[in-house]
Amino acid sequence: MCNLNKLVFIIDDEESILKMLVHWLKHQWGYNVRSFTKGMDAYNALNENPDLVLLDIMLPDINGIDLLIKIKQKNHNLPVVMLSAQGSIEVALESIRQGAFDYFPKPIDKNRLEPAVRNSIRSYDLQREVENLKENLQREFSFDNIISADKKMQEAFKMVTKVLDNDITVLVQGESGTGKELFARAIHYNGNRKNDPFIVVNCASIPRELLESELFGHEKGAFTGAHQRKIGKFELAKTGTIFLDEIGEMEMSLQAKILRVIQNREFERVGGNEVLRSDVRIISATNIDLKDAVDKKLFREDLFYRLSSFPINIIPLRERRGDIVVLINHFINVFNTKLNKTITGVTKAALKTLYDYDWPGNVRELENLIERSIILTDKDVIDYDVLPDYIIKRDQPMVNSSGEYFSFDAPIISFEKLKEEAIRHSLLVTEGNIVEAAKKLKIGRATFYRLLDKYKIN
Repeated sequence: MCNLNKLVFIIDDEESILKMLVHWLKHQWGYNVRSFTKGMDAYNALNENPDLVLLDIMLPDINGIDLLIKIKQKNHNLPVVMLSAQGSIEVALESIRQGAFDYFPKPIDKNRLEPAVRNSIRSYDLQREVENLKENLQREFSFDNIISADKKMQEAFKMVTKVLDNDITVLVQGESGTGKELFARAIHYNGNRKNDPFIVVNCASIPRELLESELFGHEKGAFTGAHQRKIGKFELAKTGTIFLDEIGEMEMSLQAKILRVIQNREFERVGGNEVLRSDVRIISATNIDLKDAVDKKLFREDLFYRLSSFPINIIPLRERRGDIVVLINHFINVFNTKLNKTITGVTKAALKTLYDYDWPGNVRELENLIERSIILTDKDVIDYDVLPDYIIKRDQPMVNSSGEYFSFDAPIISFEKLKEEAIRHSLLVTEGNIVEAAKKLKIGRATFYRLLDKYKIN
């Protein structure tokens, strides 16, 4: 096996042991090796970024345990395997306590050492991969990536930075498509819980009878179909953040249990008696007016005030039209990279049309439209001719069963077909959120389900 891209430091002042280890690791196992007889020489060479350190405890210039501590202070994740002729339990335990990956008494068992070396390097690779993923997440969900030139939005960004490192509950309010989840992720990945889980629960998309189990888990036999224990989202979130999207759709009885989690930091699984502690930060979001829902007795007043300790209101795109041009340029850059295109901008005629449109689907709708336009255009710019008819005619969009916009110059379509297309389009706009789709069409949920069945829409 060739492991020459992996560098191993071997630190031992016994020449015979050093030669033996170099022979094993370099000539038999294929690693790139650097050997040292003094501990501080190896320590000063750590900028070469070794993947593993084999460290003898008895060195002429520094005790191996002390060097282990210094190495861990410089690079906490770097695996160190300790070697010792003393062979005592106390030395082994102290090595592990100070962060050693493994411990080997001398004489060293070659058959045990080889898998330990391989596993320690593999573990280090995984740790570095996880760290890179975390860094990428933090960059992706930086507030710098929430694009806005609007003064009110900039003020909201500044306010949010004040709550990144505390546990205050945050309520993000705004219409669909404004980027509520993006705000929630930015708060999490820039705060003091960024290394812990971020768990999303869409309260509108989960059937009401299952939402409690989804949040808190259930015990085996708690209800029909509960064949084994299930861990809920609050347990999975551990010491991270749970994002309760569309919390305005939650039933009153379940709202009381969420209130208990906020107040007492505890909950129970469905069908269980064990009280579980929770150290989770709660961020919630809604596209409805929760204060109005409180007045109508549809939402608990005490929970509303608990959730809205720090409210964030995201302004719809039609109220910050200056952002339209900024966002168009941003999405052109994004989709140029994604689609391997070189679109340079938007023509004046197309830009005026986009600027005048009210964007009921907000930023998400604009993003989808720019992607569609870049795919359709044969020019190096987005022109008026690739914009959908509903934008040009300032009318509501209609989408056929294939997901294509159809022209208002087309032959008249039957009323029954229009109803089917309205159902399909509402699901596209709301990303499958049946509660919200029914509201936008101003029909009851039962009627909506009946029409889904009638038109055989999945």
